[in-house]
Amino acid sequence: MSAFLQTFNLSATDNADAPTIAIKDSIDIAGYATTAASRALADAPPAAEHAAVVQRLLDAGWRIVGKTNMHELAFGMTGINDFSGTPVNPQDATRIPGGSSSGSASAVGQKLVDAALGTDTGGSVRGPAACCGVIGLKPTFGRVSRHGVAPRVTTLDCVGPFTREMDTLVRVMTAIDPSFRTDDARRDVSQLRVGVVAVDADDDITKAIAAAVAQAGLASQPVELASFKDAFTAGLAVINAETARAFGHLVESGKLGADIDARLRAAATTSAADLDAAERVRQVFTDEVDRALDHVDVLVLPTMPSLPITLEAARAGTSVIGMSSLIRPFNLSGHPALTLPVPIERSTLNAGLQIIGRKNDDETVCAVAAYIEARVAQSA
Repeated sequence: MSAFLQTFNLSATDNADAPTIAIKDSIDIAGYATTAASRALADAPPAAEHAAVVQRLLDAGWRIVGKTNMHELAFGMTGINDFSGTPVNPQDATRIPGGSSSGSASAVGQKLVDAALGTDTGGSVRGPAACCGVIGLKPTFGRVSRHGVAPRVTTLDCVGPFTREMDTLVRVMTAIDPSFRTDDARRDVSQLRVGVVAVDADDDITKAIAAAVAQAGLASQPVELASFKDAFTAGLAVINAETARAFGHLVESGKLGADIDARLRAAATTSAADLDAAERVRQVFTDEVDRALDHVDVLVLPTMPSLPITLEAARAGTSVIGMSSLIRPFNLSGHPALTLPVPIERSTLNAGLQIIGRKNDDETVCAVAAYIEARVAQSA
């Protein structure tokens, strides 16, 4: 069961009916090592205390059933891990589960748990969620505590939940974010305005997104984000620099997987000039998204431009960096972003519909997602 690195039963109550949740192995659970699914960290000492989000879940009555597998060091998009195993994609076992929160998405998609936590630095919640046909939320940057989460220092990474239904996702957010306004996340949003962002994506994905928006019946208008591609490139520079700072020393261990070793070595070459340019793009793109959200309540676009590639293709060297082309920019800007599975005509697979909201208005993102979820289900 490679969705999990280890299973156990951790609860603050004896309630056997408590909702179940799994935790990505970059998040501390007291008494268990945080290895980030890496041989280089396999001998790490047990965490001395729970991460803040773990303690909040326990306090809210959730039952933690294990730590989930992941792409090594949270630095990859495929979810393939030859050390700890590769989680199964519940939509199609021949395809990659997505990374880096692969085990969390897989466990939820396989119905092994009611929910899971992952982390999203460059799409690592939304990418696996879209691959595995589940819901995943990247909250507004800084809104959910990262105390006890690796890497310790970041300007991109967010802890976020995976679920199969929006109602459960709202319950998780209510537990892990003390400021989360549950009533706002469940309010009527039928009169809100949607901005449909123009992006490059496969026809079947584009049609699935358009069909879901039409079925929801929300007023919509087209939106252009001129610096979108620049923001993707800038996001790569920032994640490379910050991951190299956090984990670059592990290259000397000789225990890293070949893909991570190569990526960390390349990441270490990110220059100060690269970072300066990326920070300028961060400001331009953030302002651009904010301006777009002055005219609409949320933005929608595909989560990924294409369906996930096969495991065979990934192992043969097919590039997957484009998987994050539509999600990574919103790590750079820090806006809340959610992916919702929507059906593709004449396919057993789902596409991911991505919903972006104003900063610190995660509740509206959730409310719109719940509204679309219900309307699409009615049309099925």
